[in-house]
Amino acid sequence: MSIQSNPVVLITGASSGIGLAAAQLFAQRGWRVAATMRNPAQGVELAAQPNVVILPLDVTDATSIKSAIAATLAQFGRIDALVNNAGYGLFGPFETATDEQIRRQFATNVDGIFATTREVLPTMRKQGSGTIINVASVGGLVTLPFFSLYHATKYAVVGFTESLSFELAPLGIRAKFVAPGGVATDFAGRSLAQTFDGNENAYSDTLAKSMAAISARRAGYSSAASIADVIFKAATDEAALVMYLAGADAEHIFQLRQSLSESERLAVTRQHSGLQ
Repeated sequence: MSIQSNPVVLITGASSGIGLAAAQLFAQRGWRVAATMRNPAQGVELAAQPNVVILPLDVTDATSIKSAIAATLAQFGRIDALVNNAGYGLFGPFETATDEQIRRQFATNVDGIFATTREVLPTMRKQGSGTIINVASVGGLVTLPFFSLYHATKYAVVGFTESLSFELAPLGIRAKFVAPGGVATDFAGRSLAQTFDGNENAYSDTLAKSMAAISARRAGYSSAASIADVIFKAATDEAALVMYLAGADAEHIFQLRQSLSESERLAVTRQHSGLQ
């Protein structure tokens, strides 16, 4: 796909973390950027950069999605790349998750990607070009304990993206996913929702061990800026790839998935999660 001069990217969840870093990088590289977020007041600093427009977009609100994409087209006339970045993590036992927590996790991490992608496709078809980049996770390729619902959403994103890539390629449109490992953002802090309260439950012992193991690994997490570099590569390279691993830990984890037997891999996961 040939990249237009001063191409246009729309990024969801651009108020912080990976989305913010990606918006900054694309703008620095000469792209025109529609940086979208639920609360545009959080984008004041980003809006000061040339060729960046801040737009309200809640991926769980169909009207909001339509309005943001229409505003992007009114402002820039085209959309060359869509970066579906908005999402959050849900941690804890599946048994203690509420129906509302389950619905919200899928509404944001999966349904939101479906809705934004479907809304932007008519424009990309008319252009005969475009790239859809879904920020998945290495957690869409391998799993850890107590992230069952989060993993379910990211596995869905990975499968959706790869299948979509086949059907869109004849139209000149590419679909790709970026799979970060651990990222030094607020994902594991304020943005990480939990399915449990502080009371004792049947999972308390293994929960404590898993949480300790997660905390011990945070020092090796990638920066949001390094993940943004991979997103930009996915948007601009000519490689016939769908999967882009992002971060040394993601590459290592995926290599283990490929090289170990099933029993060996499960044993390693239990060990690294503090469960044996």
